[in-house]
Amino acid sequence: MSNIKILIVDDELIMRESLAGWLERDGHAVQTAASGEEALEKIEETHFDILLVDIKMEGISGLDVLRKVKESDPDAEVVMITAYGSIPSAIEAMKDGAFDYMLKPFDPNELGVLIEKIVQHQEQARENIYLKEQYKDRTRFESMIGQAKPMQEIFDLICDVAPMDSTVLITGETGTGKGLAAKAIHTNSSRRNGPFVTVNCGAIPEHLMESELFGHQKGAFTDAKETKKGRLELAHGGTLFLDEIGEISMRMQIDLLRVLEDRVFYRVGGTQPIEVDFRVIAATNRDLETAIKSGDFREDLFYRLNVISFIMPSLSQRKEDIPLLAEHFLYRFSQETNKPIDSISREAMDEMMIYDWPGNIRELENAIERAVVVGRQREILPENLPIFCHEPAPAVRAHSLKDVEKTHIERVLTENQWNIARSAKILGIDRSTLYSKIKRYDIEKIT
Repeated sequence: MSNIKILIVDDELIMRESLAGWLERDGHAVQTAASGEEALEKIEETHFDILLVDIKMEGISGLDVLRKVKESDPDAEVVMITAYGSIPSAIEAMKDGAFDYMLKPFDPNELGVLIEKIVQHQEQARENIYLKEQYKDRTRFESMIGQAKPMQEIFDLICDVAPMDSTVLITGETGTGKGLAAKAIHTNSSRRNGPFVTVNCGAIPEHLMESELFGHQKGAFTDAKETKKGRLELAHGGTLFLDEIGEISMRMQIDLLRVLEDRVFYRVGGTQPIEVDFRVIAATNRDLETAIKSGDFREDLFYRLNVISFIMPSLSQRKEDIPLLAEHFLYRFSQETNKPIDSISREAMDEMMIYDWPGNIRELENAIERAVVVGRQREILPENLPIFCHEPAPAVRAHSLKDVEKTHIERVLTENQWNIARSAKILGIDRSTLYSKIKRYDIEKIT
């Protein structure tokens, strides 16, 4: 922070000298101005990162200086200096673009914390600009692929969100790439060198969830033959990704909420509190607000998770990305299987463009993998694609996410004669999650 340039604007000599002395001791380059007129002359000659401006001055007021600075140098941040009686003016200044205001008399430590906060804010803003320029007009962002407008908007949003440390909730249909988006946020954050720990809340049985999250002490229960760190502890210094958060039990929701609020927990059987520092990203394909109304999800946990949220677009909302994704999967699977299949026929691509892909990217990935495995020519033909790609879209479609998912699961189960392992693989989920969804949607086997 030694290169930070600060301008102090105040008509009281003692105030200017006191502030300058504190800030110079912290290693900042400081200039002062005794009036609004002098301040405007200085900002025409020099760029200042931060300005501390008294609201009430003779002649050009502090508010006038603020507006001029924001007009000529939007990247500069302005902190208003005010007495207690001028708080309404300070609030007006915040509406005009001031970063914050400070009341006289000052505490040097509070001033130092505020300056550091501004510097971090400016660094994040510069990182956002860099990320957006770096990925502008590209079809790839980390492990995600897309040139359609909905995906470009997601890329921009990740650039905005990643440098912050706020909790993020990612929603969207199954197979849309919520996990890839979470990893991209982590990779472009200040925690990128820390761990990225995933907890699949739908795959871990309820009776094992407590130990998986919190860990346990040796001897805490019959099979606890040694002390084990839980996922919360392993995520310290990095990012905790709570996938399928909508599947977590009510009891675990209470325990998880407490950790997210206090960042302190106890291992199972432990007596020593463990402090943790991690960023939380959660994902779900469920409508949590509906789950709250039905009593399946806690409202306070939802608001704790829903600080920043976005929806991953379905593949049907970004069909122009199908050729890009299909070519990507074709290259990958042809390399893995060592088969010389290097193109997709126009007829096969037409089939894929017509199909609605209720299973989204994961379903497309599985379809290409199957086509590569069964294909005997150098290009993928329509007959190599799974049978459900050729089916016409139904005349009446369910509109809710729940109905779409239920219909798709029923179709896959039926096509695979209710083989749970094979159906789970096609759906891109594990067997315990599939059993959970069969129970939730009350899906019955038709004989």
